[in-house]
Amino acid sequence: MRFFILLAAGALLAIGATTPLFANELSGQQRSEIEKVVHDYLISNPEVIKDAIDELGKREKVAEAATREKAVSQHGDKIVNSPNQAVVGNPNGDVTLVEFFDYNCGYCKQSLNSVAKLIDADPKLRVVLKDFPVLGPESVEVAQIATAARMQLDSQKFWDFHRKLLSTRGHVGKQQALAAAKEVGADMARIEKDMSSAETKAALKEVASLADELRFDGTPAWVIGKEAIIGGVPYAQLKAKIDNMRKCGKTAC
Repeated sequence: MRFFILLAAGALLAIGATTPLFANELSGQQRSEIEKVVHDYLISNPEVIKDAIDELGKREKVAEAATREKAVSQHGDKIVNSPNQAVVGNPNGDVTLVEFFDYNCGYCKQSLNSVAKLIDADPKLRVVLKDFPVLGPESVEVAQIATAARMQLDSQKFWDFHRKLLSTRGHVGKQQALAAAKEVGADMARIEKDMSSAETKAALKEVASLADELRFDGTPAWVIGKEAIIGGVPYAQLKAKIDNMRKCGKTAC
């Protein structure tokens, strides 16, 4: 502890020595002595560097979570209730789970089973699906087709389309997306027309803008209550957060 205090004091003095306030108060020899103390301490106790990096990582995560929570509060209605999104499960459910996804995202494909299981087991769950194509031009094209399909299909048929397409093995492109839409009975002429419409472009732009505000740079990403999460989340963890929302109005009680 004594050495750690000495290190902290030495570091502060070393920083201060570079400012005009202290520049004339420390000689070159004093600065060298302080630097040597800090150097020797770190060489003898290298774990301090790891501890500092770990602490910095924790603080960055807390700050990032706070930024996302603020964004959820500011844009909550658009995240949960925008007309530019698909709603599956119970449209009048008491808890909403929002997923930002890409049809070519491997982790999104893995998460499909968890989302389906949640919907099947929870008749009060409302699920919002937001196309966030981040994996290249073909993902964008697939998202355009999916958006066009969403415009004409009811909730159950869109959910069937979504599951067929997201459960497709390997890469998903225009051909697979059109085949999935045709299989659930979509009007294919209307799909071809609507996929390049201004409405489709506006819908995908809105999702991209929300993702930017939420600092989402990958998929899947989730919003539950005021919590925003990036990455795959196991079924049990999603269920626990949903249960907590009902219990106390927060994802963690």
